[in-house]
Amino acid sequence: MSNTTGPNRRVLSGMRPTGPLHLGHLHGALNNWLRLQYEYECFFFVADWHALTTHYEDPTGIAPSVRQMLVEWLAVGINPAAATVFVQSDIPEHAELHLLLSMITPLGWLERVPTYKDQQEKLKERDLSTYGFLGYPLLQSADILIYRAGNVPVGEDQVAHVEITREVARRFNHLYGRETDFEERAERAVRHLGGKQGKLYREFRRSYQERGDEAALESGRALVENHPRLTLADRERLLGYLEGIGRTILVEPEALLTPTPRVPGLDGQKMSKSYGNTIGLAEPAEAVEKKLRTMQTDPARVRRTDPGDPDKCPVWQFHRMYSDERTQAWVQEGCRSAGIGCVECKQPVIDAVQAELKPIREKIDEYTANPDTVDIILAEGRERARDAARETMEEVREAMGLEYR
Repeated sequence: MSNTTGPNRRVLSGMRPTGPLHLGHLHGALNNWLRLQYEYECFFFVADWHALTTHYEDPTGIAPSVRQMLVEWLAVGINPAAATVFVQSDIPEHAELHLLLSMITPLGWLERVPTYKDQQEKLKERDLSTYGFLGYPLLQSADILIYRAGNVPVGEDQVAHVEITREVARRFNHLYGRETDFEERAERAVRHLGGKQGKLYREFRRSYQERGDEAALESGRALVENHPRLTLADRERLLGYLEGIGRTILVEPEALLTPTPRVPGLDGQKMSKSYGNTIGLAEPAEAVEKKLRTMQTDPARVRRTDPGDPDKCPVWQFHRMYSDERTQAWVQEGCRSAGIGCVECKQPVIDAVQAELKPIREKIDEYTANPDTVDIILAEGRERARDAARETMEEVREAMGLEYR
């Protein structure tokens, strides 16, 4: 696991298990995860409760999809030694925090999330007039806040989900972060730093609060976050005391804008299961080749001798993802002059996609044949995730006055 810990170095991301993964998932999310898992402390989870928001009427496909998704993550290269991998419903604290946050979240905040109405329009065939669907952005917020994730990798169209999470965290901290004896507890926490570290902390605090020294603020944060013997509650108090504010219980996450290329489907639209235009990571080589050989091309090229326009051809979008500059130039020249046919044009794409999927398919077969390995990975991830979630919920319950049991 990454050595860089603390809220600012923690990443949380997940996927809904609604079917087999495809090239859109690989290039749109998983390739980012492969990089992030070695740069941050990462938590990656299978969002099975989120799948119920749209598949509650027939959830029979969720369970097999959970297992298949985990196998495919591992086959792609998600490393359980570098990242915590788990299933959402294995961590009941997600549901508890979601319930508690629902007590303080204004209804209007959920109704204004852009994807709420967009998804209702796109999924008209489903009855989405449910509390679960309206509240799914808040469940997402609970997923993030339970791990105090400082970073959430998203595309620009998902920034609104991070913003509502920030608002919820801010509202919670405003309501419950004001301890009547805050300064007294913070001073006790300073003493827990030790003589030398405590003196440094006070110097950083004075420099920031008296002179607005941002460098001193960053140094003070680093001192607190890297101290090995502080409790989580004391760490939060010291961070708040440093800035002259109250205790921060839930961390406001930042949107970690990551490159999320629009992966084309076989028909030129965005690759999506709902469009039936996908190439699955686990599909047999023969099926992949057939799909690519029969995919749509520029409708102007009725005959082999007709010139075409690559910009109007879905195959060209694949070339932009998979082909080098020399091959792309060959396609542009050959298509526009009718120097090459569509069958020839597709071959480099077929070769590149097959080369990418071959090792993934082999790993999928390997993990499928060794279910005990997957079970062990899941058990270890569940324990790590649950430890982090429990720690947060202890602080949340205490702050809300629910520690009377």
